[in-house]
Formats: sequence, C-alpha cells, structure tokens
Amino acid sequence: MKRQVTAGLMLACTTLLGAFTLSAEARTLRYAIGHPPSSFVVDVAKEYAGAVESLSDGDLKVRVFPMSLLNFAETSGGVRDGMADIGFVLTSYFASEFPHSNVAVEASMLVGLLGDKVRGREGMVFMGALSEYTFFNCPECNREFARQGQVYTGSTGGSSYGLVCNRPVESEADLRGMRLRVGASNWSRWAEAVGASPVTMSANEMFEALSQGVVGCIVLAAPEIHNFGLTDVVKHITMDVPGGPMPIAGTNINTRTWKSLSPAQRTVMLRAASVFSAGVPWIYHQHEDRILSEAEDRGVTLHKADAALIEKTHAFVEQDMATIAEDYRRRYGVQNGAELITTFRALLDKWAGLVQDVDSEEALADLYWSEIFSKVDVNQHGL
Repeated sequence: MKRQVTAGLMLACTTLLGAFTLSAEARTLRYAIGHPPSSFVVDVAKEYAGAVESLSDGDLKVRVFPMSLLNFAETSGGVRDGMADIGFVLTSYFASEFPHSNVAVEASMLVGLLGDKVRGREGMVFMGALSEYTFFNCPECNREFARQGQVYTGSTGGSSYGLVCNRPVESEADLRGMRLRVGASNWSRWAEAVGASPVTMSANEMFEALSQGVVGCIVLAAPEIHNFGLTDVVKHITMDVPGGPMPIAGTNINTRTWKSLSPAQRTVMLRAASVFSAGVPWIYHQHEDRILSEAEDRGVTLHKADAALIEKTHAFVEQDMATIAEDYRRRYGVQNGAELITTFRALLDKWAGLVQDVDSEEALADLYWSEIFSKVDVNQHGL
C-alpha cells in the first residue's frame, strides 16, 4: 500500500535535514511487530519505516519484522533486552509492569459514551487523547516505560471492538452463558456483567476456537477478521457492543537506542511515530465498512444490539471507571487512578472536537504532530 508523504512531512524533513551530518552508511533499526505480514497494521508499519528514511534523508532506516522477531507476549521484554530497537507493545498484556499506563488503556470503552459525534472516528479520538495523556499528563507512565528499558513515542490502535461470532447476538439473553474470547480486562468484566464467560487465549488460537465452538464470539474490531484470517469461520457480527478500541504503545524504542540518537534523529522518530499513530486508526476506520459489507456478501448476518443491551453496556462503562481505579490501587499501588481517569476523560472530549474536520490520513498525522508530538522535548524525554 503506497501513500504520498504529506506536505507537512516534507516540510519537517526539509527542516530536519540541516541538522544531520551525513553518515557513510545508514543505520538500520529493527522493528518487531506481532501482527502477521498481511495485516493492515504491518502496512502502516511500512509507512512508518518509509517516513523515518525520508525524514532522515536515508541516515536512519527501519526494518520491519512482522510476527517473526518477537510475538506480542515477547515484545516488551525483547525491546528491553535489545532484541529489537523498536516494538509494538501491548501494555494490557503486562498489567504489573505498566499499571499507570493501563488505567487509561482499560478505560477505552469510554469512547462509546461520546455518541454519534465520534462514530467512525473512535480510534482517531482515543489515540490522540492517549498519546497526549501519556506524554504530558502521566509522568508515572513514562517512568514505567523507563523501568522496562523503553522510551514511549506514541499510542495507536484501530476501530472499536464488537462481537465476531458463530451464533447470533442481539440481547443480553443471547450472551448469557456464552464463552467470549477477550483481549483485555475491561471486556472481561463487561462479559461477566452481561452473564457471559470471558476466555483468554492467544490471537493464534482464535480461528480454531471459533470454528470448533470453543467460544461463541470473539471481542474484536471488524478489520481484525482480515488481519487474523477469520473470514471463513465468522457467521454473525454485532458491532454495537461492547465498544472501545485496543490501544497499543506502537513504536516504543529501546532506551539505549534512543539515547544513541542525536536530538534531530529523535525528532525524526517522533515525527514518523505521529504518522504511525494516525495511520492505524485511519486505515481501520476506512476498512471497517468494507470488511462488514464483504462479510454480509458472503452470507454473514449483521445484527444490531437491542436498546436494553446498549443501555446496560453504557451503565457498565460508567461504573467500571471506579472499578478500574480501585482495582489498580489494590493490586498495583496506583493511588491516583480516579484523578488519571478524570484527566483522560477531559482529553477524550477535547479530541472528539479536534478530529471532526479531519478528512485524510495525512491530515490526522499532521494534527497529531502539531498538537502532541512536536511538543515533546527531545533533549529531556526518555533521557
């Protein structure tokens, strides 16, 4: 997938090049991402690599290793230990290592309470808010990354999660007793709240679990049907619940690698990270309707959740904010969870307004850059 570099990106490139001393040979950074090569996320990772090379005039390059160098469960430790220079880190997989970070990550279902004004833009709103929150409003988050030998350079993630199933779901009664594969604790609690049983398993096991009836549904974003090769086993889809995207620290950099870069090179990595942070939610939202339409053409039935299930889900989300704060206080010693969630909710409202006029991936990347990434002090951050 090829896209033109934005005018803003080219301007940043021109500005940054004057700060470089050309090297005889480009330095190549290894980027580990747990998605399969055919994934939309890998397409965006290649754009990120291209942005790094363009912005640095070839002084820096990124080699993308999809699903080969490190899997999702190995990525955090692998970046820490220098097996990769950059990693796609799902902090939700590592609750004890990133508790302050995960307070906001687990609050992802909040975006569903913003209503129609963010429909089809949930990921764009959430990733802007989460990046701003982590860079500038959560020093504890950055200390957590530092303890794991990583430097945070932005969050990303796709569209909101729904129910990808082998049986129809429209009401709470349909969910009662059903086993649901979930990928994060907030969806696990929602499953229990509606009478279902949450099941944790690796992404590699989803196809077999759904095809053999081990689970009735997978809580998943629609484009992941393509990314994880689930096309042939999905028979029913309900996207109204539970809602919320899966946020990721998409381009965390090994601390030693980050410190070895010049300030101009760190700026390049942040500018490229803004491209990546924007690219994933944009491509997911662009493909969401197509994936659902193609599924319907194959005979998959698309369902609407009834009003009672949606109302119960919204009530659960409000109640779950207190649960998250107390759970992280009790288990991980996070004393300011309620305050962090309040701060984050205000940023969600802010970003719900900021993305309203965004009409392209390039415009979203430029917005992220101007509002967030360009304000990071490369002489202080991660050092």
